[in-house]
Amino acid sequence: MTFKSGYVALAGRPNVGKSTLLNALLGQKLAAVSRRPQTTRQRVLGILTSDLHQVVLMDTPGLLDPRYAMQDALLKIAVNSISQSDVLAFLVDSQKGWHDEDWNYLQKYRRKNTIVVLNKIDAVPKEGVLELIAQVNQATGLDRIYPISALRQFGLKELEAGLIELLPEGKPFYPDEMVSDQPEKFFVAEIIREKIFELCGAEVPYATAVIIDEFKEQEGRKDVIKATIWVEKRSQKPILVGQGGHKVKTIGINARKEIEEFLDRPVFLELFVKVKEKWRNNESDIRELGLS
Repeated sequence: MTFKSGYVALAGRPNVGKSTLLNALLGQKLAAVSRRPQTTRQRVLGILTSDLHQVVLMDTPGLLDPRYAMQDALLKIAVNSISQSDVLAFLVDSQKGWHDEDWNYLQKYRRKNTIVVLNKIDAVPKEGVLELIAQVNQATGLDRIYPISALRQFGLKELEAGLIELLPEGKPFYPDEMVSDQPEKFFVAEIIREKIFELCGAEVPYATAVIIDEFKEQEGRKDVIKATIWVEKRSQKPILVGQGGHKVKTIGINARKEIEEFLDRPVFLELFVKVKEKWRNNESDIRELGLS
């Protein structure tokens, strides 16, 4: 059989489960996951390779109407990823149903090879899922509609087979052993940022950016990782630090455990919290923090 390879953009509105799906298809955690929308800030690439195919999955920031500079940068990342893809997998939250916003974005960014993925069907009655499939089919004219639960790993084999069917014939883009094109320190920063989302209030996580200042591997000793958590208001720093440094210490402890699992080696993690006023509305700050 001929080898098939290509890029698949996982796209859709915020919080539809794109990162969870990427992790589920790869069988390991690469992308930061949170119940809150707009967790993903960069294109996260995951590579799924077999003897007959290579599926290059691109997890993208949620599609939205930007309200400030950082959201504008995130939308550009998502749109660029879609434009570079061979297949667009447009995700919909089955719990929330099919909305005008879904149709508007799908119509705007639709590719020749487009499928709709109805995620989170584990939280919807079977009759509701069937009704949603019919609704999406009528609205889009697409027959390739895949009901799945990325969290429960239901329907993934059918989805993967459907993606492979649409891939063009061609040689692999990456070596067999590669799972992503991002360096280790990118995923370390993502793990830290995920813990901030888990432990902090509603607004603070969105105002944070994590930069790895030092990543030092030491043979026979713990790796040394130093990271700065930037916030955009002085009032946010004490919230993130917590009384007596308790909050940032907890973030560090939780992050270190997962970082050690990811790297499969012990690390010493040190976190610093600093203020960069209104960085989300400053394009040069956004570039400096690696978010564009």
